[in-house]
Amino acid sequence: MRTFSEYLRDMFSGIRSLLSGLSITWKELWTKKVTRQYPENRDTLVISERFRAELVMPHDENNEHACTACGICQINCPNGTINVISRTTETEDGKKKKELDRYVYNLGTCTFCNLCVITCPSDAIVFSNNFENATFTRNKLVKQLNHEGSRLREKKPIKKAGNEAEKDSQTA
Repeated sequence: MRTFSEYLRDMFSGIRSLLSGLSITWKELWTKKVTRQYPENRDTLVISERFRAELVMPHDENNEHACTACGICQINCPNGTINVISRTTETEDGKKKKELDRYVYNLGTCTFCNLCVITCPSDAIVFSNNFENATFTRNKLVKQLNHEGSRLREKKPIKKAGNEAEKDSQTA
């Protein structure tokens, strides 16, 4: 059986532990709060650049994108979120060329793993910070990323630095 001195020692140890926890709670009560009041602070809300919320395909002012419809993003997607639908057309040279018809993205099944963005050889897709994607139906989470009437951005001819240096030396 326990002695009375052990009983008192355990009681005071418990009281000391309780006061230690209460002192931390008391200090925390008076510190400045860092809670963000979300819907009210949309103007001042700061979201990290690394945050992945929604996959987008940037288009320029001419409604042109960089997607070549290679399908690498679709192949690397672990759960089949991306569906690249392409069509084959003929150029003036008579060569067959693959063009993007529709780029379908299912936000509801995306795991935001970033494999599609990393493996895209033309950097045609990126993750945006638009995190407000709540809907009442899952069908609204299936999105077409390429705009209607958009087309592939033409590659600009690459100027060789060596030829420019030779031309500069000949004119001088």
